[in-house]
Parts: sequence; C-alpha cells; structure tokens
Amino acid sequence: MTTVDELSHDPHGFLARVRPVGWSDALNGWVVSGREAAMRVMRDPETFTVDDPRFSTAQVVGPSMLSLDGSAHAEHRAPFEQPFSLAQTRARFTGFVEEETDRLVSAIESLGVADLRRTVAGPLSVAVVAYSLGLERTDAATVLDWYQDISLSVSGVAAGRAVTAEGAAAFAKLHQHVAGSIDHADSLIAEAAHAGLGTDEVVANAAVLMFGGIETTEAMITNCLWHLLTNPAQLALVLADHSLIPNAIEESLRLEPAAAVVDRYATNDVSLAGAEIKRGDFVIVSLAGANRDPDVFPDPDRYDVRRANARRHLAFASGPHICLGMHLARLEAVSAITALLTRLPGLQLEPTSPPPYGLVFRKPSAVNVTWKVA
Repeated sequence: MTTVDELSHDPHGFLARVRPVGWSDALNGWVVSGREAAMRVMRDPETFTVDDPRFSTAQVVGPSMLSLDGSAHAEHRAPFEQPFSLAQTRARFTGFVEEETDRLVSAIESLGVADLRRTVAGPLSVAVVAYSLGLERTDAATVLDWYQDISLSVSGVAAGRAVTAEGAAAFAKLHQHVAGSIDHADSLIAEAAHAGLGTDEVVANAAVLMFGGIETTEAMITNCLWHLLTNPAQLALVLADHSLIPNAIEESLRLEPAAAVVDRYATNDVSLAGAEIKRGDFVIVSLAGANRDPDVFPDPDRYDVRRANARRHLAFASGPHICLGMHLARLEAVSAITALLTRLPGLQLEPTSPPPYGLVFRKPSAVNVTWKVA
C-alpha cells in the first residue's frame, strides 16, 4: 500500500498506476487522475460537492465560496468575480506587483546567494494578498504568521486531526483586522461587503483568498524556479528568449500544480471511468495526475518550456470553483521570474536545495541559489 508519506514525496508513480480513477487506502477515498474524469467531477457540483461537513477549510474558517455549492456558492463568489477579472487585475495590481518585485530583488541583488522562497516568492505573495485585502497597515510578517497557522490547521484537519488552537487564534485575529478594514475604500473586501455579504462571510472569503493567494503564488514561483534550474537546456532556451517565460510557468504548473488535489464528496451512487463510487464517498481530484495524463500531454513527465498545449493543465481547477485569483497569480509569477532571470546572472541551484514536497500543496521548502555579482 502506498502511504501518505510516500505520496507526499512523490505521488506521480501512484497517480499513473490508478489513472483514470482508483481507490487509495491511505487517503480512504477515490483518486481521480485522468484529465477527462477530473473535468467531469469538477464540472458537476450536484454529484460531486464540496458542501460536506468533512471539508477541511470550512472547519477552520467557516462557510465560504470554497466550501459551498449552488446558489450559496454563487452568492459568496459573485462580489469577487469582477475585481479579479483579467482587465481589473492588470489595472489594479500591475504597478504594485512590479514595484514590490523590484524592491525584493534589489534587496538581494548584491548578495550572490539567497533562498528565493524566503526572500522573493514568499514576501511577494504576502504583500500582494495584504494589498488586495486592504491589510497594508498590517505588518507582512503578521499576515504570514496568520496564514501559516491557518494553513497548518487546514492540513491537519485534512489528515484527520482537530482544528488547532493556533489556527483558531490566527483566524480570530484575521477576523478582527478584516472586519476593521471593511470600510477601506479601495479594497476587495470593502467591495464584497458593499455587494451584500455579511462581515463573517466577508472574513471567511478573505481567509480563502489569503490562503489561496499566498500558497498558489509562492508555489508557482518556487516550482518554476526549481524546474528551470534543474533543467539547464530548458533554462538556456528561456534565457535566450524571455517571451518563453509565461509558457515556462504554465509548464511548471502542469508538472507540479501548487494545489495538487481538490476534494469532493459524492452525493449519489455514480459510475466514473469504470469506478463504482457510492454516495458519501470521498473523491480526491488529483490535478497533478490529470496534468500528466499521457492521452493529453505526450511525454508527460518531461519539462518542456515550448510545449504547445501546456495551458491545458488544470492547475487552477475547473468548473464553478476555478481559481478566482489565477490572473493575479500569473501576473506575480511572470514578474518575479522575469526579474530574477534578468537581474541575477548565472543563477544556479545549490545541490542540496530540496525538490517539491507535499500531499495537498506541493513546493520546495527552499530555493537555495547562487549567482554572479559584478
């Protein structure tokens, strides 16, 4: 039996063996790792729902757009749709993202050595989340502490443990600060409140946005750096042609999506790609598995920055729960990767720098690098 620890280190062999759908004793649920089957699950919330008492995030932050389906989901999500559209994302965030990226890279440029997760990817994602939620007056380190405590609590609940005291306390602090910022004229949470959501609903969705915004963006940047720096031929292509950077990020998302799985619960008995799923069964959609489906992606385990269909990945999910902040995450990743490759010549990964790791969220715990300093 494949264990949770083995899946956390390297799930891809198991995902290939059970594709398109297979049972996991370790996870006590069905794992969907075929792209077509994954799309069917994510696009059918009536049969495969998130609205279940077992859903881990809701146990920590309460009901939100992430843990509701149907009309309740639409009510929670609608106030954020327009602010996170492609046009609004570019108009609202481009200047801030570019300035913050420049500040972070400038701070390390003369050092010649750094952990790019802790010095660039993490701080950038935290700063943008704080800015988007009207929490600029809250210290970035404080926002990161809240996120880490809430994230650990959610991961623990997903593994069958109780909500942690630290997670509950962090959410209480976030609630206090978000509620106090609702009247901030230029924040997304103010817009949501004015659209009719109550304070508790605004805060729950703010927590989801913080959770997704920090985790997704940090992992997008760190995973892409890891893929580029461990594939010298692909890195050379990107260094010679910076127009390949967006597709290099998409290809990295395909190979190692920041959120490797999304959870669903069967509301009825249903047959899925030959698997007989019973009402109430836990259904884990492996975005990582779907993204390596050889029926869609030839030579699926290879990192190819010129892969023509890289953007067919499901790293941002699909259906009504498709990632709300995907345009913002892409904006941040392109800004960070471009600045790092442009301004840190001879960028190299330290031999001991760790690979991506994690069952639910996958990324390297550090990106230890060196570069040439003039």
